[in-house]
Amino acid sequence: MQSTKSRRKVAPNTAPGTKTSATDNGSAESADKLDQLLLSSAICNNEDIGPFIRKAFTSGKPETLLHHLRHFARSKESEIEEVCKAHYQDFILAVDDLKSLLSDVDSLKSSLSTSNSKLQSVAGPLLDSLDSFLESRTVLQNVNLALGSISTCVRLIEICSRSNYHLSRNNFYMALKCLDSIETELLDKTPSSTLRRMLEKKIPEIRAHIERRVSKEFGDWLVEIRVVSRNLGQLAIGQASSARQREEDLRIKQRQAEEQSRLSLRDCVYALQDEDEDEDDQHDQHDAVGLSNGLGNDGHNGGFDLTPLYRAYHINQTLGLDDRFKQYYFENRKLQLTSDFQVSSMTPFLESHQTFFAQIAGFFIVEDRVLRTSGGLISKMEVENLWETAMSKMCGVLEDQFSRMQTANHLLLIKDYVSLLGVTLRRYGYPVDALLDVLSKHRDKYHELLLSDCRKQIAEALAADKFEQMLMKKEYEYSMNVLSFQLQTSDIAPAFPYVAPFSSTVPDCCRIVRSFVEDSVSFMSYGGQLDFYDMVKKYLDRLLGEALDEALLKLINTAVHGVSQAMQMAANMAVMERACDFFFRHAAQLSGIPLRMAERGRRQFPLSRARDAAEDMLSGLLKAKVDGFMTLIENVNWMADEPPQSGNEYVNEVMIYLETLVSTAQQILPAQVLKRVLQEVLSHISEKIVGALYGDSVKRFNVNAIIGIDVDVRLLESFADNQAPIFSDGDANQLKLALAESRQLINLLLSNHPDNYLNPVIRERSYNALDHRKVVTISEKLRDPSDRLFGTFGSRGAKQNPKKKSLDALIKRLRDVS
Repeated sequence: MQSTKSRRKVAPNTAPGTKTSATDNGSAESADKLDQLLLSSAICNNEDIGPFIRKAFTSGKPETLLHHLRHFARSKESEIEEVCKAHYQDFILAVDDLKSLLSDVDSLKSSLSTSNSKLQSVAGPLLDSLDSFLESRTVLQNVNLALGSISTCVRLIEICSRSNYHLSRNNFYMALKCLDSIETELLDKTPSSTLRRMLEKKIPEIRAHIERRVSKEFGDWLVEIRVVSRNLGQLAIGQASSARQREEDLRIKQRQAEEQSRLSLRDCVYALQDEDEDEDDQHDQHDAVGLSNGLGNDGHNGGFDLTPLYRAYHINQTLGLDDRFKQYYFENRKLQLTSDFQVSSMTPFLESHQTFFAQIAGFFIVEDRVLRTSGGLISKMEVENLWETAMSKMCGVLEDQFSRMQTANHLLLIKDYVSLLGVTLRRYGYPVDALLDVLSKHRDKYHELLLSDCRKQIAEALAADKFEQMLMKKEYEYSMNVLSFQLQTSDIAPAFPYVAPFSSTVPDCCRIVRSFVEDSVSFMSYGGQLDFYDMVKKYLDRLLGEALDEALLKLINTAVHGVSQAMQMAANMAVMERACDFFFRHAAQLSGIPLRMAERGRRQFPLSRARDAAEDMLSGLLKAKVDGFMTLIENVNWMADEPPQSGNEYVNEVMIYLETLVSTAQQILPAQVLKRVLQEVLSHISEKIVGALYGDSVKRFNVNAIIGIDVDVRLLESFADNQAPIFSDGDANQLKLALAESRQLINLLLSNHPDNYLNPVIRERSYNALDHRKVVTISEKLRDPSDRLFGTFGSRGAKQNPKKKSLDALIKRLRDVS
């Protein structure tokens, strides 16, 4: 507001010739008084008077300001005068005190001057001594400094000398420690600037030199470790293979002990001795396993040297480059692993797969050792990432190679090596389930190829069969062709030379099937699945039911032309039935399950179609042969005056053939097979006899002819009874039952009461094999000797025979039923 008022005092510039009115003059005087009051108030209050000065100079009237200041000074003189009057007495007293103080000061000054003169005279010699002392002390300090510098230089030179010595011996770590000692302890204390500059220049060069040398050694190690890794992987997988073989040998001995436990007490003693041997083998196995474990856990003799790697890592840690070295190591090892994944297209994978997988196995064995012993050079996560990459690549390679392979044995070889790879790397903690899944995925393809190979082998074996009994001259042949497949029917060894009941095709096929079982178990084993017997059994059923059974059927239908060939084929099928039991037991043993479980799940004979076809073929050929003899039935005198005493000619021929057949067949055919075949033949003979009576070739016959037929049937029944030494009594009775139709028909025709046939109870008990239509036709042909024209053509005046009457009633009733 003051500044506003001040600006109001400034008179505006007016043009020349204008005049100020009286009112304007009065207002200017009042403004001057106000400014004077404000200035006085500011000075009294110790306020800043700068604004008043600026205003005066701004308005161009500094005289007014001076006037106001003088006026203020005059107004204050009276106040000053009053203050001085009030303090005058005190001032006078202070002046008096000062005058007395002045006299005392003069006395002190003279005293001080005297003391100074005395001090100068006394201190002069002392000051000269002090100067000499200071000079001597300076010299001493210089000498001490020189000695310290010399000591520092001597120590520096000694450390440099040690550093050069360590460098010459490639002891880079100690050389670096010397350089660090120089830098931290001596470099700043070095008195020589030239020496300091030299050290500052050389120390980085020496470190760079050490880094280059260590990098070169590490690079050489990277090149060398690839070869070492391959050898290491092969060695580790080889030890795993040896351990697996020892396990297999132990299982074989255990199976032998199980087999011997079923034998006599003497054999059990031998089994105990084998168990002692097994204990020794187990100790050897434990030692071998320990050696295998030592492959990856030894301190320094593990098959590879990591010293250059540890040295490089340690030196880089000392240089402060550990993070860079870790990255460099990981990237180089990753590149090496990537190059290991390359599969050469010029070399078949079957030849290169061992090298391929051994290289990868050795790589991760090395990485496991580095992870556990390097002190953080590589992390567990980095190793796991490398393993995931390797697992993905190996699975891809296996998928690709398996898809191209068309030979079962090639798949099995690679699978075995991959499973050994899994066992080896699982020991080091690497998960291998993905690899095992790939193997399981190609299980069906492998077995399809294996089945195809076995079909070819079976076809070749069957094509080479000569349908002759196999001759074995030596015991080893018997062991190789009989005992090895448990085809023997007795534990007693036969005399040699031994003629087996089967032909050479049986052991040939057994070897093919056994090989199939062992290959199947080998593929299924060590694949991550513990209980695989059901899968092996499924594929074994396919081999037997599809391949072998069909091949045998084809052989029977195309190559069997004679009775001897058919008989040999039937004998072979009987032996194959025992062989099939062996196959399933063998599969169970190899699969590691108890035999009782395998026997509990046993199915019917898988070659039943071929067996039935062989027996049908043999029966058919025998029937055809018998039919040739049965044609002699046409020579029977159906209206004989006397019954024949020793049977008709045809039955004699048939009996001779049957007896010859039995004497030959019982040498090779099992009793049950021979029984079934004879049963079919006898049933056929019975049908032929009934067919002859029923057929159109026989118009009439009399009782004498029927008595002759009865003699024929009795001869056949006697033949069946005579087979009791070969068969059991029950089987001999079943043979007689094969003649039931002809026997019941003869009994009915010779019965005094043929009308009993009409009784259901008697018919079911005594005539259940007869067809009433045949009974009617055959009964009508029967001619009574007392009446030359039987039936409606008989003499009307003669007395009717009761038997004839009963037979007529029978015929009439049966016609009514028909």
